[in-house]
Amino acid sequence: MIQVAVIVVVTALAILFICRYISRELTDPCRGCASKECNSCARAKRVAIIGTQGIPARYGGFESLVENLVESNANIDYTVFCSSKDMPSRPTHHKGARLLYIPLKANGIQSIPYDIISLVRAIDGYDTVLILGVSGAIFLPIFRLFSRAKIVTNIDGLEHRRQKWGGAARWFLRLSEKVAVQFSDTIISDNKGIADYVTQTYNKESEMIAYGGDHVMQSITLDNQLQILRKYNLAPCTYSFALCRIEPENNCHIILEAAAKSGVKLLFVGNWNRSEYGRELKAQYANFDNIILHDPVYELEELFTLRNNASRYIHGHSAGGTNPSLVEAMFFGREIIAYDVVYNRETTLGKAVYFSDSESLANALTKPSVENKILADIAREHYTWEKIRNKYEQLF
Repeated sequence: MIQVAVIVVVTALAILFICRYISRELTDPCRGCASKECNSCARAKRVAIIGTQGIPARYGGFESLVENLVESNANIDYTVFCSSKDMPSRPTHHKGARLLYIPLKANGIQSIPYDIISLVRAIDGYDTVLILGVSGAIFLPIFRLFSRAKIVTNIDGLEHRRQKWGGAARWFLRLSEKVAVQFSDTIISDNKGIADYVTQTYNKESEMIAYGGDHVMQSITLDNQLQILRKYNLAPCTYSFALCRIEPENNCHIILEAAAKSGVKLLFVGNWNRSEYGRELKAQYANFDNIILHDPVYELEELFTLRNNASRYIHGHSAGGTNPSLVEAMFFGREIIAYDVVYNRETTLGKAVYFSDSESLANALTKPSVENKILADIAREHYTWEKIRNKYEQLF
């Protein structure tokens, strides 16, 4: 009985696919001839973006990526799939991009059906589908049956290695990653470490495109900066700064332990109340005189001021590839102390200070901080949004 049902379903899908294929050949026979006389090739490229909370960007590297992609002057019509749960204001357009909403959250377990529903809605009408992350990639074999769109997938930072996931979730994410690599036309790696992983694991080359960070640079008067610092009870160049999601793989516990040991003033911005891990750390370190634990900051002028006036930036990420917050920090030319993994060394080209535990970080914190203009030069050379956007547009 099960075999009969499977045969019926497969046959129905095949018939549907053949009918849709014939219909498209009759209505749009163009195969990408690039002729100026061809209506299909002369029109704007239609690109759907799947896998983010949505734009306007608030918190997250992928959201910032999309925010800057849609500022393009190229002949591209963008459609961005957004979460109505995460973006309650629900604008219909942003910077010329059309916004379509899915009634699920874009993160956690809901990210799987969120991405799949987005893919279903993107089956028809697009030349390219850009998928950010692999949560819904398990649907790609079916998607390819019914869509002729080019599939470009940014696999992000090896999500299956993150400590927050249990065994079953890691297995599923690893499977989704494998399907994404197999069924995408182009895989994007945001870091040489990720690119090497894709080559070694799947014997497939990927396009290496990182993130931009120059959007964080703001024009703010010194008086306004001092006013913002007073809000945080801070003075210029008297504190270290850390900014991240409060998760174990970002080594927040190591950073706080080192700050407590060294006595150095630390401002640590993050979503402390989102998880039990964050709440426990907040309860343990909130009463230290030299540690300020602050909730997420979204205003670019405030973030600029906090970064621009810090003596150093501490980056604890141990998983993922090129991390947006590290790229953004590099533009300020401050000393950066980063967790010693290949991704952080590749991003900073080995020009930062590195730590592996609370003791090595505490030792680094007790030394006088030194400006690092080399990191700012690297950022301007490799991590501007104009260069990143051009690389994506070439793929589209």
